[in-house]
Amino acid sequence: MSKRPKPYAISVAPMMDWTDRHFRYFLRLITKRTLLYTEMVTTGAILRGDKHRHLAFHQTESPIALQLGGDHPEHLSECARIGEEYGYSEINLNVGCPSDKVQEGNFGACLMGTPERVAECVAAMDSATRIPITVKCRIGIPGKDRLEDLSDFIRIVSDAGAKRITVHARIAILEGLSPAQNRTVPPLRYEDVYEIKRSYPDLLIELNGGIKTLDSASDHLSRVDGVMIGRAAYENPFLFANADRIFFGETDSPKTRREVFDSMAEYVTKRTEEGEKPSRILRHLLGAFHEVRGARLYRRLLTEKMHRNPEPRLLQDALRFIPSEYLDQRLEKEISRIGSVL
Repeated sequence: MSKRPKPYAISVAPMMDWTDRHFRYFLRLITKRTLLYTEMVTTGAILRGDKHRHLAFHQTESPIALQLGGDHPEHLSECARIGEEYGYSEINLNVGCPSDKVQEGNFGACLMGTPERVAECVAAMDSATRIPITVKCRIGIPGKDRLEDLSDFIRIVSDAGAKRITVHARIAILEGLSPAQNRTVPPLRYEDVYEIKRSYPDLLIELNGGIKTLDSASDHLSRVDGVMIGRAAYENPFLFANADRIFFGETDSPKTRREVFDSMAEYVTKRTEEGEKPSRILRHLLGAFHEVRGARLYRRLLTEKMHRNPEPRLLQDALRFIPSEYLDQRLEKEISRIGSVL
């Protein structure tokens, strides 16, 4: 039973230690329609750990995909079923992470060497749920880095039930590079991803890797179905202020930065009263004013005080260093040439 996922022109990549529920809540104040992902959650963490801590999310975070890490079909199918019960929009299988720890568990990018195993996992998850199963992979791994290898992988995995496949347009080097280096050192091969879309026109193909602006995303969307933005989303979350209007046809004006931060201040207060550590939320806001006058003082105040049982007004106090004209600026720009892309 295959379920075709909804098409999303733009999404924010799953990023370990970054795309937790607090950062996703923050992003939802900026963009309502962009597809968000959890951090990768391993099957062991769900089946043997505190699954509520790993899976709970605020209803306003939807649409949201749960990304799973694992290589055991039965374990993945059970976790996919649990994820559906929690209300996730879709389940995504990680076949792209190159870290040593992930390789020791025999999942992530190393699974690209065994597409039949990935297919077994996808089929098991697909049969256990009523929501779409998707896959995020690399363009290849050493020894299986030709376009033909990628095409075979896509064919086998899609036949098993994955109808959206996100391709990070770099190969994953499994030895000798750190995960951070794997995001920058291997060269980008966008043309290979474009060719995959041409070869599999009925599949939803999403492009990931090296995309830092909405203009760049729009350019890629003339060749693929979706674009996933990673580090740039964390480093500059207000990048997405116009995403709903550009990619989803929304007509409402974006919020000002002050409006977003007023909502975040309320969120910090509420979650702190519920027992959350303020630093776990505020750490996601440190880079919100990249290269803006006063940003260094804003970051310093938050950094110095957010670990010390801070006062409820800490965030507002830090915002005093940011110019009012910047905080109150309506995050709009003229939208052009977008009709030809969508």
